[in-house]
Amino acid sequence: MSDRVDNWRPGCSLAVLRARAAMLAAVRQFFGQRGYLEVETPCLSRDVVVDAWLEPLCLRQADGDWYLQTSPEAFMKRLLAAGAGSIFQISRVFRGGEFGARHNPEFTMLEWYGVGTDWREQVQLTEQLVCAVVRAGCNSLRRPEPAWGDSSFALTTYQEAFQRELGLSVFSATDDDLLRAARERGVPVPDGPMMARDELLNLLLGFCIEPALGQRVGVERPEFLCDYPATQAALAVTTTTEPRVARRFELYIRGLELCNGYEELTDPAELRRRDGEQNQKRAASAGTALPGASHLLRAMEWGLPACSGVALGFDRLVMIAAGVQRMSDVVPFPADRC
Repeated sequence: MSDRVDNWRPGCSLAVLRARAAMLAAVRQFFGQRGYLEVETPCLSRDVVVDAWLEPLCLRQADGDWYLQTSPEAFMKRLLAAGAGSIFQISRVFRGGEFGARHNPEFTMLEWYGVGTDWREQVQLTEQLVCAVVRAGCNSLRRPEPAWGDSSFALTTYQEAFQRELGLSVFSATDDDLLRAARERGVPVPDGPMMARDELLNLLLGFCIEPALGQRVGVERPEFLCDYPATQAALAVTTTTEPRVARRFELYIRGLELCNGYEELTDPAELRRRDGEQNQKRAASAGTALPGASHLLRAMEWGLPACSGVALGFDRLVMIAAGVQRMSDVVPFPADRC
């Protein structure tokens, strides 16, 4: 029977579906024990958080454009401003142009915000969560837990990672230094005008740094990357001392990025400035701007409490528990079966 005839079937096994259910139950138990409230927010809105590198899916309606959300962030922060306290959500999110071994245009995101917590506290909570949820998945699949289940995760700064893999002091390196390092290592740098510094850094990170994260010298050990350059802060706060860095972290296992966490920006004027900056980058690369998140701005003007938040790709966490390399092995109906 051809793949085309047989593609009505789910892409993953029923055993993996049962493991997903066990892992979702473990997520709810984990946050429930810590006093986080589970919430549900819309997938569709006129608002959209602006990110130069994410493409939201747009739906044309009679009253204008609506967007499938790339993250529940804006709605969740509106709840925080309304006094909801620490919250979490398991949601469906959407990103255009993302399909491959580790991507699907529709996927499951686990996102949470701890009121009154800083980024280091969320690093610790993320480590505890990942261990508990992967353990639930492994138990369901009758697979041995990863060896790192009983050890602490590594914490590496952005500067340390570039120094370790490329011998570069990333904050003092010139753009020419970065370009030279990329070409020496065969990184595909587009011809034409000089790339922006952050674009060069992202290329080097993706091709030279990320593959080694979470698996040093053949040993698998989850690794947090932190202290990103302030120009890559997104919606994180930044330090005031030089070199300025973002209070942001990502977690990697076997070179696979699992989550992105911030000590959250609470200043509405700074959010407005960053939205404008991101839209300028979008206009320069793709020729399109986004409306932004006007309701989120108003919520922040009302008062967003000090908090830290994390967005985690749940499907990728299932991949870790199942020991597979493709998202289509843990999602019942990936894009090529829809």
